[in-house]
Amino acid sequence: MPAIRLRSHGQTDVGRKRKLNEDAYKCDDGLGLYVVADGVGGHAKGEVASEEAVDQIYSFVKQGRDAIAKAAAKNDADAHAIVRRLLESAVQSACYMVFGMAEMDPAQKGMSTTISALLIVGDYAVTAQVGDSRIYRVRGGVGAQLTEDHTLINYKLKQGLITPEEARTMKGKNVITRAVGHKDYVEVDTRELDVKPGDRYMLCSDGLHGYLQDGELETVLLAGPEEQAPARFIQLANDRGGKDNVTVMMVFCDDPAGVGTKRTVSGF
Repeated sequence: MPAIRLRSHGQTDVGRKRKLNEDAYKCDDGLGLYVVADGVGGHAKGEVASEEAVDQIYSFVKQGRDAIAKAAAKNDADAHAIVRRLLESAVQSACYMVFGMAEMDPAQKGMSTTISALLIVGDYAVTAQVGDSRIYRVRGGVGAQLTEDHTLINYKLKQGLITPEEARTMKGKNVITRAVGHKDYVEVDTRELDVKPGDRYMLCSDGLHGYLQDGELETVLLAGPEEQAPARFIQLANDRGGKDNVTVMMVFCDDPAGVGTKRTVSGF
């Protein structure tokens, strides 16, 4: 019997201020792959970048199913490295594809996207991160951010150039320093994680986490049925202004002996 049974629920919303939704997402419980992207570029080009990147990552990882199965059976450091390289290569492939599309069509010049991806294999997982979408985990009732924002403000904070208090009111919070498709190559942050029954993961665009306050990840998640959690988070963002598109995906890691069926949800 598998170590973890996966369920996922995702939802995206245009928000209160934007006319177009340039976010995209994909979740596949059978493959264990979850991706959120937030497109950049405007004039409908951001949505092209995000949809293409998500689709490319999904196709690339799906082609590596045999390697994933072997890694799951072996489950050692070498196997983990194979899964890590697969997900990183998938993001690089998406980067090259989006950049190439923009090079061929001047109207799409400059389009790019953020990527937050999670690939769960048995009792461990790998994350891949570019930009300022995020992945969180709730374990034992405690939430934690698993990814690091690639933004100008976060860079200045790490370098000690500004204080956390200055960062809260500083302009340019949405200026990202890395994006998929801006060039033909991008540095991808990857991380290995252990996965336990009872873990809850949230992948979201900055249209949500820009409004999310300390402690609300846990309280909103537990405020009602789990499958309705994405809708509750989207409502929270819209109630507080909804200045951006909002995409939320929840991944539930259950004990395989529990009751329920495996579900697959996908969308753009």
